[in-house]
Amino acid sequence: MPTQMPLRRISTALILCFAMLLAPMARAQSLIRDAEIEFALRQLAAPLAAQAGLNMSSLRIMVINDSSLNAFVADTRTVFLHSGLILKMDNSEMLQAVIAHEMAHIANGHLTRRMANYRGAGRAAALGLALSLAAAATGSTQAAIGLAAGSSSSAQRVFFGHTRAEESSADQAGARYMARAGIDTHAMVDVLEIFRGQEALNVGRRDPYVVTHPLPAERLRAAKGLAAAYGDRTKPPNQTAEYWFARAKGKLGAFIQNPSFTLRKVGKKDQSDVAVMRRAVAYHRKPDTKKALAQMDKLIAMRPQDAFGHELRGQILLESRNFAAAVNAYNRAVNLAPSEPLILAGYGRALLAVNTSDNNRRALSALNKAYARDPYDPRMLRDLAVAHARAGNNGMASLATAERYAVLGKLGTAATHAQRAMGLLPRGSSGWRRAEDIVVAAKRVARKK
Repeated sequence: MPTQMPLRRISTALILCFAMLLAPMARAQSLIRDAEIEFALRQLAAPLAAQAGLNMSSLRIMVINDSSLNAFVADTRTVFLHSGLILKMDNSEMLQAVIAHEMAHIANGHLTRRMANYRGAGRAAALGLALSLAAAATGSTQAAIGLAAGSSSSAQRVFFGHTRAEESSADQAGARYMARAGIDTHAMVDVLEIFRGQEALNVGRRDPYVVTHPLPAERLRAAKGLAAAYGDRTKPPNQTAEYWFARAKGKLGAFIQNPSFTLRKVGKKDQSDVAVMRRAVAYHRKPDTKKALAQMDKLIAMRPQDAFGHELRGQILLESRNFAAAVNAYNRAVNLAPSEPLILAGYGRALLAVNTSDNNRRALSALNKAYARDPYDPRMLRDLAVAHARAGNNGMASLATAERYAVLGKLGTAATHAQRAMGLLPRGSSGWRRAEDIVVAAKRVARKK
């Protein structure tokens, strides 16, 4: 997305929903941004998007760091998956069944009709809204419970509460996308079976998926009928899809589960590239940098042209404070994948850590490129603010900080930095207008409280 793309004003109605969701979010979970995981999820989603008539280049598959089982769409271009759901899936087809169902909500216009009276939000604040919605749906929080049980605002229910008719429609469409993409539709039944019986539980004990996606017995029966109609289970899973699923699930688990558990789970005999990657992450987290780098040497020897291996090596070196070596590793990753924004962001972060005038200049260039491709990464925006400050451009530093807080859904704090940016940037410039949009959005929230 070009950096000069103008922001659109956020409508009063949308801001009202945003404000109503902010209150219960002090303990909201965070997004997990990782280039390899997101790339792997895009590989799984791409054949489904094609069948759904959706443009994969405009879709985001994002992971929320939450151990509960949930998946949902909060706008017309973002599918959110909880980390707990990904780790619970046994194979690629089960995860694709979840993605297909959520894509069906987008393709069938369920969210569009719900938001028909709203204009779209600007770049930073738009994802801030989406993240706020995501936070409201996490785990066992009161926001998630109130959302479906009716003890919270109607605005929350508007965004997340699917009707039984919508769920039936999404199941039918999702199964059709899967069948046309050559994916076994019985995987949808396998996913629903995981949640079977939870409707009888107290709402506080249910996983959010069955709270936001009604799961009556007839829905499971209908899913079984769809699976039977589309064929038997004789076809083996797609090996390419299985590979990318293993990479996404393996890396995610290695980073969020106990490293000793990961090492026991992988064992010593498995020498596949995914197993080696998981060991490297686990050793890094223990921490045992020497063993982690030894595993990374093996991984890069197995996949020398894979940018994500070099990126992971750069991350391990950076977090072990070996900054110069981290720059070299990230540089190799950027050369292999020059358009991956999260890799560019990591490269910029490593250059900033070296902290010389030349490296700071190169960092600003890399981070600007990352911003142009993905302006929604709070960590990148934090680094971009540092890079601008070191270059003596305090106005742009304040703007990047404001956009970071807007993306996080903290519009009040964002407005403070945006006002500072407006005082430092040329009036009417692109940066000044971006800052003004944040200030306007924050004022509308304040008026509705």
